[in-house]
Amino acid sequence: MTASIMDIGADVAAVFAADGPLARKLKGYRPRIQQIELAQAIARAIGDRGTLVAEAGTGTGKTFAYLVPVLMHGGKVLVSTGTKTLQDQLFARDLPAVRDALGLPVVIALLKGRSNYLCHYHLERTAGDGRLASRAEVAQLRKIEVFAKHTRSGDKAELAEVPENADIWHKVTSTRDNCLGSDCPAFRECFVMQARKRAIEADVVVVNHVLFLADLALKDEGITDLLPAADTVVFDEAHQLPAAATRFLGESVSSHQLLDFARDATVAGLSHARESADWPVLGQAVEQATRELRLSCAAVEKMPGQRSTFDTLPNPQDFGKAVQQVIDAVHTLGRILMAVGERHPDLDMVAKRGPDLIARLARWTEAHGVPPAHAGQTGKPAESAWPESVADQPTEQPPQRADDGWVRWVETGTSHIRLHTAPLSVAQAFSQYRPAGQAWILTSATLSVREDFSHFTRQLGLYEATTGRWESPFDYGTNGRLFVPHGIPAPQDPRFTEGFVEALLPVLAASRGSALVLCTTLRAVDKVAELLQEAFRERGWEWPLFRQGDRSRRELLERFRTSAHAVLVGSASFWEGIDVPGDALTLVAIDKLPFAPPDDPVLDARIRACRERGGNPFFEYQLPEAAIALKQGAGRLIRTETDWGVLMVADRRLVEKPYGKLLWRGLPPFTRTRNVADVEAFYAERAETLSPAA
Repeated sequence: MTASIMDIGADVAAVFAADGPLARKLKGYRPRIQQIELAQAIARAIGDRGTLVAEAGTGTGKTFAYLVPVLMHGGKVLVSTGTKTLQDQLFARDLPAVRDALGLPVVIALLKGRSNYLCHYHLERTAGDGRLASRAEVAQLRKIEVFAKHTRSGDKAELAEVPENADIWHKVTSTRDNCLGSDCPAFRECFVMQARKRAIEADVVVVNHVLFLADLALKDEGITDLLPAADTVVFDEAHQLPAAATRFLGESVSSHQLLDFARDATVAGLSHARESADWPVLGQAVEQATRELRLSCAAVEKMPGQRSTFDTLPNPQDFGKAVQQVIDAVHTLGRILMAVGERHPDLDMVAKRGPDLIARLARWTEAHGVPPAHAGQTGKPAESAWPESVADQPTEQPPQRADDGWVRWVETGTSHIRLHTAPLSVAQAFSQYRPAGQAWILTSATLSVREDFSHFTRQLGLYEATTGRWESPFDYGTNGRLFVPHGIPAPQDPRFTEGFVEALLPVLAASRGSALVLCTTLRAVDKVAELLQEAFRERGWEWPLFRQGDRSRRELLERFRTSAHAVLVGSASFWEGIDVPGDALTLVAIDKLPFAPPDDPVLDARIRACRERGGNPFFEYQLPEAAIALKQGAGRLIRTETDWGVLMVADRRLVEKPYGKLLWRGLPPFTRTRNVADVEAFYAERAETLSPAA
């Protein structure tokens, strides 16, 4: 399957030609010069074993532009995507189509994280336990048991009858903490191991960013068998990598993890070592300490989802003591578990979770001056009191201090608390594990800010990367309008949301629905939806109105696509990854410029670090992030050559602030207007054009 570099350079254009194999095999295929040039650039980067950062506008055909050269060049290839939806599409549709068109004997495989695969052992335990939360879970479990008997992959995405976010899946899938590995009685039939075996044997493996970054993080612990070695890695939806890397190269510990540890230890102890300890009392001690930890943040907890750094907690000293109490309780329970671990795999499995929980918690105490666990008179850390088999286990990262380039914050909810740690920069960690001679292709529709890629490449440490932009072939000037209304209140004005909806209503009347309304906060989603509902009722508009949170994202999008004159109001998760071509979407309305929220601890720390080195954080971080997010939101409007519509941005800073020019110049080249009459005339003209077909 391998071709020489010179052959690929000469042949790649022929593959995309009007009489080439793609045109012969794929219905509706048409050559695009941008796609051909992008494919040639990717072929050069693969041949040179280099790094290419490629921004390809909507409609360029970037998927085929990278699949053709990677298949022609050969070798082992990883394709990493931002979403499991695109991962499934690549594996089931795009890769087979290109492979068959080229006539290459390429073996492809799909690999996801272990939580996506059914676990025989945990399914059997859950079925035998008989303690499920509801009748709905009982019915779902029966469907999963039937599914387990005939599925080849064990991928829960194949069982559409049970939603992927259903709680039952947590009980029938494994985690890194509770997997028995080779000790599992169902190891030979393990779906995770089978998927990894297929990945090792395949030529092209489709993964997602979460799995790729998990593999990168595990390499730091000396674990290297998660993903196979590759000659080429393609990152699709690469704009998501910096944020994803920040999450996955950091770590967290939650009250849910602590309570699960206590409960699992109690069950395992009573089942296999009842006489060895008072397991309920030991488990309750961990649960009580965890509750005290939550109570130490009670003032913060009044605002669910609130994020606070250690220094902004109401009582940081009480919090530090509460963390230490949890460490003590976990240590006591874990030490006894380890002593009896040889009696049963369940005991051993739970015992191994203790040191990791303690290590994560201890990084908070060490960073903020709280004495290490069990220091006492000896001054030794907690691990010294554990058997050698525990003390010698490597932790994910060495202990960090508050000024060590790491950010720590607490997130509270109505019934939980999470302690997060994230690196101030992921540049070194992301780039240093790249094997010598491995080609990297990073592509997305939104990677640059006014043709400048430095914000993106700096975040990932890709300082030597080749960059390139390929414009969309769509006629945005004819088919689209950018509308920034006059007279709307300033974004910080308490009347802004009412003003936004008031300005939106005449545009909705002209478009007759078919609108995606994007808000920058969940609070704004609720307020806008309420105001629209009232306005619809007053005007007699019987149009479907959907709001984020009412149903699952997938169901909302499906209803939106199939409902005439529908309006969908959403926030962060609806700004990207939405593809609604045709007349089902002719208006995208954005309330405010998508600057990151002021309570983001990582952004706040990066801003402070930028100031300390004499930089300008607004232009180095906040503005580039907002520009990329705004392009993502705008990209929902026109998805095909025949699509059309209006992008409405109600934030007047886009045209009235000097930096606004940097933002709107990064958008597709829509015809711009501030006059609602121009928008109404645009819709009227389109209605006349479409009326014969209607």
